[in-house]
Amino acid sequence: MDFRVGKFSGVRVPNPQDGLRAVVERAPHAEAVAERWIEKTQPFRSAVYRARRRLATAGVVLLTGWLFLHVMFGANGMVVYRSKRAEYQKLQVDINRLQQENEAYSQEIKALQSDPKAIEKEAREQLHYTRPGEVVYVEPIPQQPANHAARK
Repeated sequence: MDFRVGKFSGVRVPNPQDGLRAVVERAPHAEAVAERWIEKTQPFRSAVYRARRRLATAGVVLLTGWLFLHVMFGANGMVVYRSKRAEYQKLQVDINRLQQENEAYSQEIKALQSDPKAIEKEAREQLHYTRPGEVVYVEPIPQQPANHAARK
């Protein structure tokens, strides 16, 4: 197999020496532009150099302020941490209460499955059963008057 590429008529490959020659020809112009830029920025650069300690101090103060705000109020800052911690403690209390309630229900279920006294108690309370000779007293429910005139 032959992978050689023949001459293309429309493609011109630049000569590396041509590029270097162009850079050398433009060098005086580039030096003049750089020198003018240096002269124009000289007062600013010298002012920045004189104020470098103040600028560094201001930068450190800004960085410290930003870091403080981020630690306190960021996505996982102290404010969010405290609210999540309070919610966690509230949920722990709820979990403990529900576990105790669940345990009480489990004991009640076991008692209703095996203890005849617990079965009798539930039958008396829910189904209103009585033994022969017992009398059940029921507290009457007070009725609301139909209108305000009947109350007086």
